[in-house]
Amino acid sequence: MSKYDVVGIGNAIVDVISRCEDAFLDNMAIEKGIMQLIETDRAELLYGAMDERNQIPGGSVGNTIAGIGNLGLKSAFIGRVRDDGLGRFYEAALKAEGTDFPNPPVKAGELPSSRSMIFVTPDGERSMNTYLGISSELSTEDVPLDVVENTRYLFLEGYLFDKDKGKAAFLKAAQATRRTGGQAGIALSDPFCVNRHREDFRRLVRDEMDFVIGNEHEWEALYETDLASALEQAAQECALVVCTRGGAGVVIRRGNETVEVPVKAVTPVDATGAGDQFAAGFLYGIATGASLEEAGRMGCVAAGEVITHYGARPEVDVKELFAAAGI
Repeated sequence: MSKYDVVGIGNAIVDVISRCEDAFLDNMAIEKGIMQLIETDRAELLYGAMDERNQIPGGSVGNTIAGIGNLGLKSAFIGRVRDDGLGRFYEAALKAEGTDFPNPPVKAGELPSSRSMIFVTPDGERSMNTYLGISSELSTEDVPLDVVENTRYLFLEGYLFDKDKGKAAFLKAAQATRRTGGQAGIALSDPFCVNRHREDFRRLVRDEMDFVIGNEHEWEALYETDLASALEQAAQECALVVCTRGGAGVVIRRGNETVEVPVKAVTPVDATGAGDQFAAGFLYGIATGASLEEAGRMGCVAAGEVITHYGARPEVDVKELFAAAGI
Protein backbone atom coordinates (compact mmCIF):
# COMPACT_ATOMS: atom_id res chain seq x y z
CA MET A 1 0.00 0.00 0.00
CA SER A 2 1.36 3.44 -0.95
CA LYS A 3 2.46 5.78 1.82
CA TYR A 4 1.02 8.83 0.01
CA ASP A 5 -2.13 9.54 -1.95
CA VAL A 6 -0.66 12.53 -3.83
CA VAL A 7 2.88 13.90 -4.06
CA GLY A 8 3.65 17.18 -5.81
CA ILE A 9 6.85 18.68 -7.16
CA GLY A 10 7.12 22.43 -7.79
CA ASN A 11 8.51 25.82 -6.87
CA ALA A 12 8.53 26.34 -3.10
CA ILE A 13 7.65 30.03 -2.89
CA VAL A 14 6.66 32.06 0.17
CA ASP A 15 3.99 34.67 -0.58
CA VAL A 16 4.81 37.79 1.45
CA ILE A 17 1.86 40.20 1.48
CA SER A 18 1.98 43.81 2.61
CA ARG A 19 -0.47 46.68 2.32
CA CYS A 20 0.82 49.95 0.88
CA GLU A 21 -0.23 53.22 -0.70
CA ASP A 22 0.04 53.97 -4.41
CA ALA A 23 2.85 56.39 -3.63
CA PHE A 24 4.95 53.49 -2.33
CA LEU A 25 4.61 51.70 -5.67
CA ASP A 26 5.71 54.84 -7.48
CA ASN A 27 8.68 55.36 -5.16
CA MET A 28 9.83 51.74 -5.56
CA ALA A 29 9.17 51.66 -9.34
CA ILE A 30 6.68 48.80 -8.97
CA GLU A 31 4.27 48.43 -11.89
CA LYS A 32 0.80 48.22 -10.43
CA GLY A 33 -1.39 45.16 -10.86
CA ILE A 34 1.03 42.84 -12.65
CA MET A 35 3.52 40.09 -11.80
CA GLN A 36 7.18 40.82 -12.39
CA LEU A 37 10.11 38.42 -12.07
CA ILE A 38 12.95 40.04 -10.14
CA GLU A 39 16.56 39.26 -9.25
CA THR A 40 18.25 38.78 -5.86
CA ASP A 41 19.23 42.39 -5.08
CA ARG A 42 15.77 43.68 -5.98
CA ALA A 43 14.15 40.94 -3.90
CA GLU A 44 16.17 41.86 -0.82
CA LEU A 45 15.41 45.58 -1.31
CA LEU A 46 11.64 45.09 -1.58
CA TYR A 47 11.52 42.58 1.26
CA GLY A 48 13.32 45.03 3.52
CA ALA A 49 10.96 47.87 2.51
CA MET A 50 7.80 46.05 3.61
CA ASP A 51 6.11 47.69 6.62
CA GLU A 52 4.24 44.51 7.48
CA ARG A 53 4.79 40.95 6.34
CA ASN A 54 1.97 38.43 6.15
CA GLN A 55 3.76 35.28 5.05
CA ILE A 56 1.97 32.33 3.44
CA PRO A 57 3.59 29.24 1.88
CA GLY A 58 2.79 29.27 -1.83
CA GLY A 59 3.86 28.08 -5.26
CA SER A 60 1.36 26.66 -7.75
CA VAL A 61 1.61 22.92 -7.05
CA GLY A 62 2.49 23.69 -3.43
CA ASN A 63 -0.95 25.30 -3.15
CA THR A 64 -2.55 22.27 -4.80
CA ILE A 65 -0.87 19.79 -2.48
CA ALA A 66 -1.78 21.86 0.60
CA GLY A 67 -5.39 21.87 -0.60
CA ILE A 68 -5.30 18.09 -0.99
CA GLY A 69 -3.79 17.71 2.48
CA ASN A 70 -6.50 19.91 3.94
CA LEU A 71 -9.09 17.64 2.32
CA GLY A 72 -7.68 14.77 4.33
CA LEU A 73 -5.52 12.81 1.90
CA LYS A 74 -1.94 11.87 2.76
CA SER A 75 0.24 14.26 0.77
CA ALA A 76 3.84 15.40 0.37
CA PHE A 77 5.47 18.27 -1.48
CA ILE A 78 8.96 18.11 -2.97
CA GLY A 79 10.59 21.51 -3.30
CA ARG A 80 13.87 23.28 -2.68
CA VAL A 81 14.33 25.95 0.01
CA ARG A 82 17.43 27.40 1.63
CA ASP A 83 18.14 27.12 5.35
CA ASP A 84 17.16 30.74 5.98
CA GLY A 85 14.20 32.39 7.67
CA LEU A 86 11.80 31.99 4.75
CA GLY A 87 12.93 28.45 4.01
CA ARG A 88 12.43 27.31 7.59
CA PHE A 89 9.05 29.05 7.62
CA TYR A 90 7.97 27.21 4.46
CA GLU A 91 8.95 23.83 5.87
CA ALA A 92 7.22 24.42 9.21
CA ALA A 93 4.04 25.85 7.66
CA LEU A 94 3.55 22.94 5.27
CA LYS A 95 4.09 20.38 8.01
CA ALA A 96 1.65 22.25 10.28
CA GLU A 97 -0.99 21.85 7.55
CA GLY A 98 -0.45 18.09 7.47
CA THR A 99 1.67 17.94 4.31
CA ASP A 100 5.06 16.23 4.46
CA PHE A 101 8.06 18.21 3.20
CA PRO A 102 10.78 15.56 2.74
CA ASN A 103 13.56 17.88 1.54
CA PRO A 104 15.37 19.57 4.43
CA PRO A 105 16.35 23.23 3.87
CA VAL A 106 19.66 23.45 2.02
CA LYS A 107 22.38 24.77 4.31
CA ALA A 108 24.92 25.55 1.59
CA GLY A 109 22.52 27.00 -0.94
CA GLU A 110 23.94 29.87 -2.96
CA LEU A 111 20.55 31.46 -3.60
CA PRO A 112 18.04 32.61 -0.97
CA SER A 113 14.65 30.97 -0.57
CA SER A 114 12.09 31.96 -3.19
CA ARG A 115 9.48 34.57 -2.41
CA SER A 116 6.73 36.55 -4.11
CA MET A 117 6.32 39.98 -2.56
CA ILE A 118 2.75 41.12 -3.04
CA PHE A 119 1.87 44.75 -2.40
CA VAL A 120 -1.86 45.44 -1.93
CA THR A 121 -3.07 49.01 -2.46
CA PRO A 122 -6.29 50.43 -0.94
CA ASP A 123 -8.22 49.64 -4.16
CA GLY A 124 -7.43 45.93 -3.72
CA GLU A 125 -4.97 45.70 -6.62
CA ARG A 126 -2.14 43.21 -6.04
CA SER A 127 1.29 43.99 -7.47
CA MET A 128 3.45 40.84 -7.42
CA ASN A 129 7.25 40.78 -7.47
CA THR A 130 8.45 37.20 -7.69
CA TYR A 131 11.99 36.04 -6.98
CA LEU A 132 12.41 32.40 -8.04
CA GLY A 133 15.63 31.90 -6.09
CA ILE A 134 16.71 28.45 -4.98
CA SER A 135 13.42 26.68 -5.78
CA SER A 136 14.04 26.91 -9.53
CA GLU A 137 17.32 24.97 -9.08
CA LEU A 138 15.51 21.72 -8.23
CA SER A 139 17.27 18.71 -9.78
CA THR A 140 17.27 14.92 -9.71
CA GLU A 141 19.20 15.02 -6.43
CA ASP A 142 16.15 16.65 -4.80
CA VAL A 143 13.78 13.81 -5.77
CA PRO A 144 13.69 11.18 -2.98
CA LEU A 145 12.86 7.81 -4.51
CA ASP A 146 11.30 6.52 -1.30
CA VAL A 147 8.68 9.27 -1.68
CA VAL A 148 7.88 9.17 -5.41
CA GLU A 149 7.89 5.36 -5.46
CA ASN A 150 5.30 5.33 -2.68
CA THR A 151 2.51 7.54 -4.01
CA ARG A 152 -0.67 6.75 -5.89
CA TYR A 153 -0.52 10.06 -7.82
CA LEU A 154 2.35 12.37 -8.72
CA PHE A 155 1.62 15.96 -9.80
CA LEU A 156 4.28 18.11 -11.48
CA GLU A 157 4.47 21.88 -11.97
CA GLY A 158 5.11 23.00 -15.55
CA TYR A 159 6.97 26.12 -14.42
CA LEU A 160 9.93 23.96 -13.34
CA PHE A 161 10.25 22.72 -16.92
CA ASP A 162 12.19 25.87 -17.81
CA LYS A 163 15.55 24.34 -16.83
CA ASP A 164 17.15 21.12 -18.02
CA LYS A 165 17.73 19.97 -14.44
CA GLY A 166 14.01 20.39 -13.77
CA LYS A 167 13.14 18.31 -16.83
CA ALA A 168 15.49 15.56 -15.63
CA ALA A 169 13.95 15.66 -12.16
CA PHE A 170 10.45 15.28 -13.62
CA LEU A 171 11.51 12.31 -15.73
CA LYS A 172 13.11 10.57 -12.76
CA ALA A 173 10.06 11.16 -10.57
CA ALA A 174 7.46 10.16 -13.16
CA GLN A 175 9.24 6.95 -14.12
CA ALA A 176 9.70 5.98 -10.47
CA THR A 177 6.02 6.58 -9.65
CA ARG A 178 4.76 4.66 -12.68
CA ARG A 179 7.25 1.84 -12.11
CA THR A 180 5.58 1.09 -8.79
CA GLY A 181 2.01 1.31 -10.08
CA GLY A 182 1.24 5.00 -9.49
CA GLN A 183 0.05 7.60 -11.97
CA ALA A 184 1.96 10.73 -13.00
CA GLY A 185 0.53 14.02 -14.22
CA ILE A 186 1.48 17.62 -14.85
CA ALA A 187 -0.01 21.11 -14.80
CA LEU A 188 0.95 22.91 -18.00
CA SER A 189 1.18 26.11 -15.87
CA ASP A 190 1.81 28.79 -18.48
CA PRO A 191 1.43 29.17 -22.28
CA PHE A 192 4.74 31.03 -22.53
CA CYS A 193 6.52 28.16 -20.80
CA VAL A 194 4.78 25.73 -23.15
CA ASN A 195 5.90 27.77 -26.17
CA ARG A 196 9.51 27.73 -24.97
CA HIS A 197 9.61 23.95 -24.51
CA ARG A 198 6.85 22.66 -26.77
CA GLU A 199 8.56 19.58 -28.13
CA ASP A 200 9.79 18.48 -24.71
CA PHE A 201 6.32 19.03 -23.23
CA ARG A 202 4.75 17.05 -26.08
CA ARG A 203 7.18 14.20 -25.49
CA LEU A 204 6.50 14.22 -21.75
CA VAL A 205 2.72 14.24 -22.21
CA ARG A 206 2.84 11.46 -24.79
CA ASP A 207 5.39 9.16 -23.18
CA GLU A 208 5.40 9.73 -19.42
CA MET A 209 2.11 11.28 -18.25
CA ASP A 210 -1.14 9.57 -17.24
CA PHE A 211 -3.04 12.86 -16.83
CA VAL A 212 -2.51 16.52 -17.76
CA ILE A 213 -4.32 19.63 -16.49
CA GLY A 214 -4.18 22.94 -18.37
CA ASN A 215 -6.28 25.90 -19.39
CA GLU A 216 -7.48 26.57 -22.93
CA HIS A 217 -4.56 28.86 -23.79
CA GLU A 218 -2.00 26.29 -22.62
CA TRP A 219 -3.58 23.48 -24.64
CA GLU A 220 -3.78 25.65 -27.76
CA ALA A 221 -0.11 26.60 -27.31
CA LEU A 222 0.94 22.97 -26.85
CA TYR A 223 -0.60 21.78 -30.11
CA GLU A 224 -0.54 25.10 -32.04
CA THR A 225 -4.16 24.78 -33.06
CA ASP A 226 -7.70 25.59 -31.93
CA LEU A 227 -8.95 24.16 -28.65
CA ALA A 228 -11.18 21.40 -30.02
CA SER A 229 -8.39 20.08 -32.26
CA ALA A 230 -5.83 20.40 -29.46
CA LEU A 231 -7.93 18.36 -27.03
CA GLU A 232 -8.61 15.75 -29.71
CA GLN A 233 -4.87 15.33 -30.28
CA ALA A 234 -4.16 15.31 -26.55
CA ALA A 235 -6.74 12.58 -25.95
CA GLN A 236 -4.89 10.39 -28.47
CA GLU A 237 -1.61 10.87 -26.59
CA CYS A 238 -2.61 10.93 -22.91
CA ALA A 239 -5.12 8.84 -20.95
CA LEU A 240 -6.76 11.73 -19.07
CA VAL A 241 -6.92 15.31 -20.35
CA VAL A 242 -8.42 18.21 -18.37
CA CYS A 243 -9.06 21.70 -19.74
CA THR A 244 -10.30 24.63 -17.66
CA ARG A 245 -12.01 27.43 -19.61
CA GLY A 246 -12.80 30.06 -16.98
CA GLY A 247 -16.49 30.93 -16.98
CA ALA A 248 -17.12 28.48 -19.84
CA GLY A 249 -16.53 25.52 -17.55
CA VAL A 250 -14.31 22.45 -17.75
CA VAL A 251 -13.80 19.82 -20.44
CA ILE A 252 -12.46 16.39 -19.46
CA ARG A 253 -11.39 13.79 -22.03
CA ARG A 254 -10.62 10.13 -21.32
CA GLY A 255 -10.29 8.14 -24.49
CA ASN A 256 -13.53 8.59 -26.43
CA GLU A 257 -15.36 9.85 -23.33
CA THR A 258 -15.96 13.60 -23.04
CA VAL A 259 -17.37 15.24 -19.91
CA GLU A 260 -18.29 18.92 -19.69
CA VAL A 261 -18.69 20.52 -16.27
CA PRO A 262 -20.34 23.97 -15.98
CA VAL A 263 -19.18 26.49 -13.40
CA LYS A 264 -21.23 28.63 -11.07
CA ALA A 265 -20.68 32.35 -11.68
CA VAL A 266 -18.74 33.95 -8.80
CA THR A 267 -17.58 37.55 -8.65
CA PRO A 268 -13.88 37.16 -7.87
CA VAL A 269 -12.18 39.08 -5.10
CA ASP A 270 -8.82 37.61 -6.06
CA ALA A 271 -8.38 35.02 -8.81
CA THR A 272 -4.97 33.94 -7.49
CA GLY A 273 -4.91 30.20 -6.90
CA ALA A 274 -8.08 29.30 -8.80
CA GLY A 275 -6.28 26.83 -11.06
CA ASP A 276 -4.27 25.44 -8.15
CA GLN A 277 -7.36 24.68 -6.09
CA PHE A 278 -9.25 23.33 -9.09
CA ALA A 279 -6.45 20.78 -9.39
CA ALA A 280 -6.70 20.02 -5.66
CA GLY A 281 -10.43 19.33 -5.84
CA PHE A 282 -10.15 17.37 -9.06
CA LEU A 283 -7.29 15.16 -7.87
CA TYR A 284 -9.06 14.59 -4.56
CA GLY A 285 -12.05 13.36 -6.53
CA ILE A 286 -10.00 11.06 -8.73
CA ALA A 287 -8.07 9.68 -5.74
CA THR A 288 -11.26 8.92 -3.82
CA GLY A 289 -12.98 7.11 -6.69
CA ALA A 290 -15.33 9.86 -7.87
CA SER A 291 -16.57 9.89 -11.45
CA LEU A 292 -14.99 12.33 -13.90
CA GLU A 293 -18.06 14.55 -13.66
CA GLU A 294 -17.98 14.54 -9.85
CA ALA A 295 -14.23 15.18 -9.77
CA GLY A 296 -14.67 18.09 -12.17
CA ARG A 297 -17.41 19.55 -9.97
CA MET A 298 -15.19 19.18 -6.91
CA GLY A 299 -12.46 21.09 -8.70
CA CYS A 300 -14.89 23.87 -9.61
CA VAL A 301 -16.21 24.13 -6.05
CA ALA A 302 -12.66 24.38 -4.65
CA ALA A 303 -11.71 27.01 -7.23
CA GLY A 304 -14.92 28.93 -6.59
CA GLU A 305 -14.12 29.14 -2.87
CA VAL A 306 -10.57 30.44 -3.25
CA ILE A 307 -11.48 33.35 -5.53
CA THR A 308 -13.90 34.80 -2.93
CA HIS A 309 -11.03 36.05 -0.74
CA TYR A 310 -7.38 37.08 -0.87
CA GLY A 311 -4.84 34.28 -0.86
CA ALA A 312 -4.35 31.10 -2.86
CA ARG A 313 -5.54 28.60 -0.25
CA PRO A 314 -9.06 27.83 1.00
CA GLU A 315 -10.32 29.49 4.18
CA VAL A 316 -13.21 27.11 4.90
CA ASP A 317 -13.74 23.35 5.02
CA VAL A 318 -14.03 22.53 1.32
CA LYS A 319 -15.45 19.09 2.15
CA GLU A 320 -18.46 20.86 3.61
CA LEU A 321 -18.83 22.79 0.36
CA PHE A 322 -18.75 19.49 -1.55
CA ALA A 323 -21.53 18.15 0.66
CA ALA A 324 -23.58 21.32 0.20
CA ALA A 325 -23.21 20.91 -3.57
CA GLY A 326 -24.38 17.32 -3.36
CA ILE A 327 -21.03 15.71 -4.25
